[in-house]
Amino acid sequence: MSATVSTVPCKYRTGRTLGQGTYAVVKEAVHIETGKRYAVKVINKKLMEGKEHMIRNEIAVLRRISIGHANILTLVDYFETLNNLYLVTELAEGGELFDRICRKGNYYEHDAAHLVRTICSAVAYLHEQGIVHRDLKPENLLFKTAAEDSELLIADFGLSRIMDQEKFHLLTTTCGTPGYMAPEIFQKSGHGKPVDMWALGVITYFLLCGYTPFDRQNSMDEMHAILNAEYQFAPIEYWQGVSETAKSFVNGLLTTDPSHRMTAAQALKHPWLAQSGLNQDGQTAQAPQDQDTEMEGPHDLLPSMMSRIKARTKFRNAVGAVKAINSMRKRHEELRVVHQEDVEQVLHRGDEEMV
Repeated sequence: MSATVSTVPCKYRTGRTLGQGTYAVVKEAVHIETGKRYAVKVINKKLMEGKEHMIRNEIAVLRRISIGHANILTLVDYFETLNNLYLVTELAEGGELFDRICRKGNYYEHDAAHLVRTICSAVAYLHEQGIVHRDLKPENLLFKTAAEDSELLIADFGLSRIMDQEKFHLLTTTCGTPGYMAPEIFQKSGHGKPVDMWALGVITYFLLCGYTPFDRQNSMDEMHAILNAEYQFAPIEYWQGVSETAKSFVNGLLTTDPSHRMTAAQALKHPWLAQSGLNQDGQTAQAPQDQDTEMEGPHDLLPSMMSRIKARTKFRNAVGAVKAINSMRKRHEELRVVHQEDVEQVLHRGDEEMV
């Protein structure tokens, strides 16, 4: 806890910053009476002026789903002051999904299936409540604690929407994270719950090989690949040890026609997830493997995944550095042109005065 703390009106004392965005900052908070620790999202009302509907929407979604499912971040409290609005939620201290995977000594297909089943179960609950998340991605999947058996939580409901159950309608706003967005979002043809299932397909693909299916050199190529569902389980060495059942599951989700895409309920019944639940002994069952894979034994996916992610991170950092340098050069050139124009104007004025 930070040494310098400020008191949130009434009940909480805030400490270190956990994250920061354009309109809000997330801080660790302690309930003064009980000593329990939470996360508090402090939203600046002035910065959100004109976008208040986003705040109301997030509160409405969190109120509706709170305490309804073990794998969804719970809203504990909310209130506002003259300048800020506060949303108090559970404190997820176990870190992001892939950070946890990287810390494991090994990682197998049945581990991926268990994670996907957990996420799918939470998504099924959301959809039953008439809620579409619209921004499912690994960064929004957090572990509640650092314990090995900690619950995985779906977080960040800022883009979620409650679907009108009385009068069915489709959402048309373009939103989400591009690499995880379904084709119908780009097409603006109207979207709903199936967009979460597409995102789950992208997450599953990532959890099996360490990269996303539509990762391209630029955003236009990425969008084209998404619109046409252009992806492969290749190169072969990247998919070594991954069963055909797992690939079948991905194919059932990365389907361009949302009406043919698996629903959350259907996905939970798919053989890859149905056999990754609890067996009769109460232990996590392993995902089905191909016959050849079973003979060789489970294949550890972690080493090759780590190497690919490190390579991709290094490449993206290099690209980011080049973009930053080019941006600085462009800015410098703009300033030079402006300066030259100013000089020419001064000289021109001087010539006029001499005349």
